[in-house]
Amino acid sequence: MSKFKTSNEEDIKTWKMKRLIKQLREARGGGTSVITLIVPPGDQISRVNRMLTEEHGKAKNIKSRVNRQSVQSAIVSAQSKLKQFNRLPENGLALFCGSVEGEDGKERKVNVAFEPPKPLNTSKYLCDNKFHTEALESLLQDSQAFGFVIVDGSGCLYGTLAGSTKTVLDKFTVDLPKKHNKGGQSSVRFARLRNEARHNYLRKVSEKAKKLFLTNEVINVTGIILAGSAEFKKELGKSELLDHRVKDAVINTIDIAYGGMNGFNQAIKLSTEFLSNVKLMQEKKVINTLFETIRLDNNKFCFGVTDTIHGLTNGIVDTLILWEDLDHLRYKVRDSEGLISYLYLTPKQSLQNSSFIDKGSKQKLDILGSESLSEWITENYTKYSSKIVIVTDQSQEGSQFVNGFGGIAALLRYAYTFESEYDSEEDLSDFEEKSDSEEDSDYGEEANFDLYF
Repeated sequence: MSKFKTSNEEDIKTWKMKRLIKQLREARGGGTSVITLIVPPGDQISRVNRMLTEEHGKAKNIKSRVNRQSVQSAIVSAQSKLKQFNRLPENGLALFCGSVEGEDGKERKVNVAFEPPKPLNTSKYLCDNKFHTEALESLLQDSQAFGFVIVDGSGCLYGTLAGSTKTVLDKFTVDLPKKHNKGGQSSVRFARLRNEARHNYLRKVSEKAKKLFLTNEVINVTGIILAGSAEFKKELGKSELLDHRVKDAVINTIDIAYGGMNGFNQAIKLSTEFLSNVKLMQEKKVINTLFETIRLDNNKFCFGVTDTIHGLTNGIVDTLILWEDLDHLRYKVRDSEGLISYLYLTPKQSLQNSSFIDKGSKQKLDILGSESLSEWITENYTKYSSKIVIVTDQSQEGSQFVNGFGGIAALLRYAYTFESEYDSEEDLSDFEEKSDSEEDSDYGEEANFDLYF
């Protein structure tokens, strides 16, 4: 099976944040009763609370009774949410409160607060008919981090690049023996000592790379670039001393004229165009692996919601491929005999009463709760020892994956024949019966947003 990068915890956290921001950005409230509160690092929770108390008093002057009550209610909710924080988080705080209209036309309360992945650089308090997420969206641009190993005969530097932010993680120098012109036994001895020194140097470089670029045994960067002015970078890339996970994460090897910090800067400059295409290249790799597996017709793949979730929950899935904008919902339902099942429906299907009719008894199913299917997958895939890759539809392969395979598929651990009675993703009754060991969970109205964090 081809090697490709799977999504790690940071990738999933970023994806969740993007989904949350998108939902907040698209939400609409009535009047000016939706609150956006952006608090940068260095501020004080006590000051923010005082400001909200003052705004609550000012809201008494709003002429419309309905809008006045909505604004004051949102402010009270914001103050209540702030009580969960003893101090301001290191990167600041983003808080969104108010009542918005759901897709079903019903009013839903939003009350979320979280620390962004990077420090906020602005302060904002707004009452409007929509949430203002611009400050957060700018933080998520270029959120991918790439690792750099700058290695030559004088030493090694390790760094990362995330957007325009470069960070030196570690560096050290080395004094390797030079080549000698002496002949005879001295020549052999010096050559042996020189080779031993190079070997020990590469071992140290490899060990530090493993320590810096692996967190909890998982690669913590999107990819790694090896750069240098001599043959060391190529030796390192081929060396058995380099951990296989680090080696698999290497996406490019480049020649530079310098070592150290100057070499780091040059490597970044030479890699700019390449790095801008890395994510799409990685997506193409995993999707092409799926396409190749399908062409082999070896039953080591599945696609569509029903089969993929069945494969995941039965421990068959090795790698689950998920479109970042998959919008299916996971409904927990109960039939007339008390059997608990799960329906997987698009938002449009969720609005149709026929989606909640039991095929056998023709009786209406009781809805016990709902949540985003994508959220459920990202919260639970590790329970089944599976991996996940989150992809976009920005490449030709990604678009084909979304349009032709429904935006969800999996590479399996072994060949398996699915016996799904549902041949079409258009079927409104994709469902999974609840296993005896699975625990019940409750879902509230506010959970539609709070689920994300």
